[in-house]
Formats: sequence, C-alpha cells, structure tokens
Amino acid sequence: MEKSALIVAGGIGKRLDSHTPKQFLILGDKPVLMHTLSKFSHLDKIYLVLPKKYFERWRVLCEKYNFNIKHVLVEGGENRFFSVKNGLNAINSTDIVLIHDGARPFVKKELITTLINKVSSGFGIIPTINATNSIRIKEGDNLKAINRDSVFKVQTPQCFLFNEILNSYKIDYDKIFTDDASVFESKQGKIKNIIGSYNNIKITTPLDYELAQLLIKQVN
Repeated sequence: MEKSALIVAGGIGKRLDSHTPKQFLILGDKPVLMHTLSKFSHLDKIYLVLPKKYFERWRVLCEKYNFNIKHVLVEGGENRFFSVKNGLNAINSTDIVLIHDGARPFVKKELITTLINKVSSGFGIIPTINATNSIRIKEGDNLKAINRDSVFKVQTPQCFLFNEILNSYKIDYDKIFTDDASVFESKQGKIKNIIGSYNNIKITTPLDYELAQLLIKQVN
C-alpha cells in the first residue's frame, strides 16, 4: 500500500511573536520544518502545504541547508481546514495519508508506523495524551470539575485511508473543525486513539520554542 504524508505549515508566527514564521525558525542545526519532513522520509510521498508567498523562501532555505528530501509544494488556504483540503486535492494517488502539523518536529517514526498499522476502513487513528492538570468546564456562570482521566489532548499525525478523508473534506467549513478527526467524524467516520508522546510538542509560543531547543539537544 502506498503511504503519503501531508505536512501543513501555514503559520506566520503571530502567537510566537516572531518576525520569522515558526516553521522556519532554526532548531539545532536547521529550520523546524526540515526536522519535521525528515521524520516522514521513509514514506512514498510527502506533500508540504505552505502559503504561496513562502514558496521561494523555502526553496532558498532548502538550497542553503542542502535539504534534498523529495516533496511536493502545495499552496495553502485561508485557514488549516482549507490548507488540508488543498493538500488532499493535490495528492495524485495514495492509499494511506498521515496529516501532520509542520511545527511538530519531534514526532517519532515508531508512532508513524503504529498509526499506519492501526488504520482501517471507516476508522481514523489519532495520537493522544492524557490531561495532567485539573480540568473544569463552564456551565453558565459556573465552572464544573470533571474527571481528567476522561480528557485527552490530541496530537498529530492523524492517519486515514486517503479516499475516506478526501471525501470527508468535501463538507463545508465549520469552526468546530479544529483538526482532521473532527472533519472525519462529520461524515460519520469513527476515531480510535493510540498513546502519543509528551515530547511531540507543537511549537506555538515562545516557551514552546525554548522547550524545543532543549529537546533537540537530547535527540542529537
């Protein structure tokens, strides 16, 4: 079966308070996005979704850092939903697709393999980790405590049979679609989870970036 990765990197660094988009920040010896793509280099194809205005910047970086992992560039959309949709529509043919955040450079290949092995017709597979803090939900003017053992933090990559997730993205956009699993469920797809990793962080804030700088030293 053919397996492809769809890497979504449409961020512009607003929450990171950086003039450099987070996917281009230097992590260790190269940009964040290069670390991310390298984790999927064993798959058949990689599709990278970027804002069109960053295409040339990315090409210059690839030349500067001698980055030669093959991938296809796809123009992003106005938000993550439309960027993923553009990416899926750009895929010529594949059997399984893993959709991943470009700003998650610490995903392990073992996790990728497990996701691929677990996916099946009608079921998307996602990595999750348990909440560690106390959790409350708002009901009216009150905050109600809930059992944190029933709360999970969702990560990427999220893995699907390609034709099924492609069909799911034919739906109209809704603000409740915060990830690919929620889009898949809107078309009556089912979601199963596997244990993710606390190191599989998404670089969003300055503190995330500082943590990533520490983690990359452990990896290297």
